[in-house]
Amino acid sequence: MNYILFDGPSRNNLLPFTYTRPVADIRIGILTIREKWETFLKTTTTTVTEEYLSDKYPMLEMDENIMINAAFLPNLGLVEMINELKENQAIFKDEDVIAFFTKEAKDDIDFKQYEVLEFREELIKIENTWDIFSKNNEAIQEDFNLITKDRTSQPIPSSNNIIGAEQIFIEEGATVEFATLNANTGPIYIGKDALVMEGTLIRGPLALCNNAVTKLGTKIYGATTIGPYSKVGGEVKNVVLFGNSNKGHEGYLGDSVLGEWCNLGADTNTSNLKNNYAEVRLWNYNTQGFARTGLQFCGLMMGDHSKCGINTMFNTGTVVGVSVNIFGSGFPRNFVPSFSWGGHSGLTTYQTKKAFETIEKVFSRQNMVFDQKDRDILERVFELSKTYRRS
Repeated sequence: MNYILFDGPSRNNLLPFTYTRPVADIRIGILTIREKWETFLKTTTTTVTEEYLSDKYPMLEMDENIMINAAFLPNLGLVEMINELKENQAIFKDEDVIAFFTKEAKDDIDFKQYEVLEFREELIKIENTWDIFSKNNEAIQEDFNLITKDRTSQPIPSSNNIIGAEQIFIEEGATVEFATLNANTGPIYIGKDALVMEGTLIRGPLALCNNAVTKLGTKIYGATTIGPYSKVGGEVKNVVLFGNSNKGHEGYLGDSVLGEWCNLGADTNTSNLKNNYAEVRLWNYNTQGFARTGLQFCGLMMGDHSKCGINTMFNTGTVVGVSVNIFGSGFPRNFVPSFSWGGHSGLTTYQTKKAFETIEKVFSRQNMVFDQKDRDILERVFELSKTYRRS
């Protein structure tokens, strides 16, 4: 069977992260949503997404296809139900379609022609940016169970201070010495070739993905995911870093999400709680206004390739777009459009020529090439976000 993950109606609510990737490639828990589905399905998947993303994330259509809404995270019961789907059958959760069988990938599907099957178990659904961190606790636990089932962890070195060893899993090549790991509050997963430097304090749940690093004396708690090749230092709570992003120094980051290739300067701090304890509102790209989150704690949402200088301060509920360069004293605005340059004193347009020069240098440090597909995507994001910039 051919499985195709589609973005669904949640896509725009997940901007700025979906400016540069399909919904399926959002990381929550240990794995991306795509990696979760492919592990359960035991096969590869392709994607229906925005046209400008399709060269990098293509769709493969075959004679028989099962389309899956990527906003839903898989579990065993759902996957079993999907594997039993027949032609012109669709699985719904309340008013939302989860999956359907089709012989032709169409833009418009008339579900009145389908036999509707109701999925009644609980599911994790990613509808808004803040779901990525607020639902990360459950996602880490489910991924931990999925990845470590019937496997044995590498031995935990005796130099560490350990609580709840049965909930700690260390992959081959990882280095963990003279750290404190408390898994009584949730599982701790240390990925392949990851490095936990001395003095790190970890209170689970934690997903430290492959080749990720915690710096000396790092303090991590809450449900936190440090994506592949990312580095963290200072104090981190309930945060998701997708990959290749760094918060390598002192400063606080809480209840936040950073995309790929982000960098927070030394002593950057994020507020995740308003002084009056009011509900946090976040910028909504659909309404072009600030939307209610229902959360009291919410920090920073930062899109791919964005960076900030030393001593940057982010206010509660700040949204930073793609390829933004923030610097200077004072709090920047609570919404900083993609390809902006500046800070509290004002913003100008960060032209793609200059932005791409930085990206090329960053990629070269990792022996990677900033290719034409990525350039084309970011050029399109520059155009799509033009309406939000003042200059």
